[in-house]
Amino acid sequence: TPRSKEVLIQTGAVGSPYLDVGMQRVSPNMMDMMEIFKGLPMLGEANNPSEQTELFRYKLQLCKIVFDFDKNEENSTSTLQNGPHSSTELLYGKELKRKTLLELVEYVNSERGQKIFAAVNMMEEVIDMVSINIFRPLPPQEDEYDPEEDDPVLETAWPHLQVVYEFLLRFVMSKEVPSKTAKRKGVIDQKFCLRLIHMFDSEDPRERDYLKTILHRVYGKFMSHRQFIRTQIGYTFQRFVYETQRHNGISELLEILGSIINGFVLPLKEEHQSFLRTSLIPLHKPKMVALYHQQLNYCIVQY
Repeated sequence: TPRSKEVLIQTGAVGSPYLDVGMQRVSPNMMDMMEIFKGLPMLGEANNPSEQTELFRYKLQLCKIVFDFDKNEENSTSTLQNGPHSSTELLYGKELKRKTLLELVEYVNSERGQKIFAAVNMMEEVIDMVSINIFRPLPPQEDEYDPEEDDPVLETAWPHLQVVYEFLLRFVMSKEVPSKTAKRKGVIDQKFCLRLIHMFDSEDPRERDYLKTILHRVYGKFMSHRQFIRTQIGYTFQRFVYETQRHNGISELLEILGSIINGFVLPLKEEHQSFLRTSLIPLHKPKMVALYHQQLNYCIVQY
């Protein structure tokens, strides 16, 4: 409603910068925003397409609030520097965001709903919301961590992240997001692809599975990014072999490559032969080769 829009602007929900508070980002007036968004109607209740589009934008703004799931709720009031928020308020905020994310995913789950991606500046706003949520510093692994023996550390923010990834997957697959348009607008560019590849080092296998599916879809849809993606995956392998000796997503990246290599035409380009020599064959050297040997062997056989 016009009144909601006015209050959203006054509280900073529209066009306001976000504050970095340690590992989390919250808006300057988080709970004020929550109260406003609580009163917003469902997307299906909008009176006309124009109102529906604006409502969609407001809900994207709500989903840019990133909560810190690692903090003990009992101590949450002392961790937020932008005002006192009780544990009850924070729990309510987390649930409201999750429900809003689920509503957005359900709305764009049809071709009719996906037409909203074609609205002015909507692609940019979608990728902004997605980027704020999924691109984050990954916690350092403990020195004694053994991926063959120890259980992975699961992402505590998964109740939100999972739905964000579902939303991103539908966005990437949508016919309303043509590759040329998305590239021209700079929403699915090389920087975005590189950041996706970096997130493969997440310890959470659920996250890596989503990343594998999404990056594979991006590779298939955005032909102009294919060489860049292959090159960056190759650099990731080389850093793993010659520098870090630790990476959580080697097997998932190899699964993507297995499908890519299967599509190579004969005779093989020099670029592809070089990739085999410099990026794939050296993967036999690390001690943890057993963790990804099946996927690596498939890639070698495809060659």
